[in-house]
Amino acid sequence: MSKAFTKETDSDDEELALPPLPAGGKNYITPAGYARLKSELLELIDTERPKVVDIVHWAASNGDRSENGDYIYGKKRLREIDRRIRFLTQRMEIAEITDPSVHHGGEQVFFGATVRYLVDGKTEQCVTIMGIDEADTSVGEISWVSPAARTLLKARVGDEVSLVTPNGVQVVEVLEVSYPAPPAKV
Repeated sequence: MSKAFTKETDSDDEELALPPLPAGGKNYITPAGYARLKSELLELIDTERPKVVDIVHWAASNGDRSENGDYIYGKKRLREIDRRIRFLTQRMEIAEITDPSVHHGGEQVFFGATVRYLVDGKTEQCVTIMGIDEADTSVGEISWVSPAARTLLKARVGDEVSLVTPNGVQVVEVLEVSYPAPPAKV
């Protein structure tokens, strides 16, 4: 087939996607994480998209669209918003909301646990195991599909597990496991 018939895409239009879910896996997420996704989706649909549509409509009414920066940028921004709306909708459809507070007081590592552990008997670390769509490594949250989380899952306080890293195998000792307190009943 000739290259003339292939579709070219702008590199600016490619979405920076989150890591794919493991094959056959579920998209576990905490209730708070799901609420954040839903809030972002509603903000895009109810507020941001209508504003951009108004700007594009106004810019289109000004005439020549080929050199109209407001029109060109607005259409590009509209594509970005629509892409994000599709992404959030798809992620929310397959989300498995899991409340980690049901394990409050437990000593075994499950989804939503905050785990304090010792690496090779030297370095102490603390992580919270979260969903793919909500984990923020800058505050010590890791995705439940990460190698560290998969190693820690199902371990108990006092267990030693082997974490395979690019630098070799590390021995990880679980020191403490905690979960958020269940919401107060009204």
